[in-house]
Amino acid sequence: MAPDRSKGRNVSIFAANDPTRTVLGGLVLTNGVTNQNFYSMIEILLVFQSAFFLQGEGGVVIERNNDPLQPGNYYVSSTGTFSVNNNEPPLTRTISRDDGTRHESFRNAVRARDDRCPVTGQEVLDDDWSGFQATQIFPLAYENHWNEQSYNRWISSVPPSTGGSINSVQNGLLLRSDMHGRFDNYSFSINPDDDYKIVCFLRDASNIAGKHLDRHFLDKPDRPVDQLLRWHFRQAVLTNMKGTGEPIFEHDFPPGSDMAGEIRSGPKAAERMEFELFTRLGGHVDTF
Repeated sequence: MAPDRSKGRNVSIFAANDPTRTVLGGLVLTNGVTNQNFYSMIEILLVFQSAFFLQGEGGVVIERNNDPLQPGNYYVSSTGTFSVNNNEPPLTRTISRDDGTRHESFRNAVRARDDRCPVTGQEVLDDDWSGFQATQIFPLAYENHWNEQSYNRWISSVPPSTGGSINSVQNGLLLRSDMHGRFDNYSFSINPDDDYKIVCFLRDASNIAGKHLDRHFLDKPDRPVDQLLRWHFRQAVLTNMKGTGEPIFEHDFPPGSDMAGEIRSGPKAAERMEFELFTRLGGHVDTF
């Protein structure tokens, strides 16, 4: 059974006028999340026709401020109608494979720019890249979606000579290997609209929640563009906070195990299989 993203939630979200108290979503509260941050997340999670505000227990209005968000139940009030955001489904994603000629050129470009993991601050010493991985913000497996939405318009640096605009260094981060896995499955994200704050959506065992991206990294002219970081943050909110959350997929398949069989018997089998296929294929050839 896939792990449940709602496990450990200590924040729950309801509609104030719903007598059935149907849970709209929730949050595993970690360090650094403010009332203002929570309002911004609600604006991603729900679609409003008019202004809204949040109330705590007893009808206390929650102000949009930088006070730390507290655990508890929160109630959404609005003069108009609102609904859960079903128009922006999160793209099924698991840990990306780092192989293929297209990934090699991307990896080399990211290494040429970065000398440390901007999330943990850990430096690469003596060109020893073991324990570090070049990570795509928008996954290569969804290159068709990238092209359909014209996300290449966000790339401001010179496009790479091979691999297309999705392979741009501006779609990449050098992350410590454990951070790569957590970033790919949306366990944490980076909010470019709050001074590049690191927001953890599952329990934080690495003490990164509430910290900010390394300033040394942000000063680089070819760093990742805000639009892609914002896209990843929105995906993380929808993946973790809507309803009971999206599945956390198994990724540790020992040699000789029936990987395809486990995927077929797991959640979102078709979407997962497609992601795995295009991750492998896209690493070697331009698929679209």
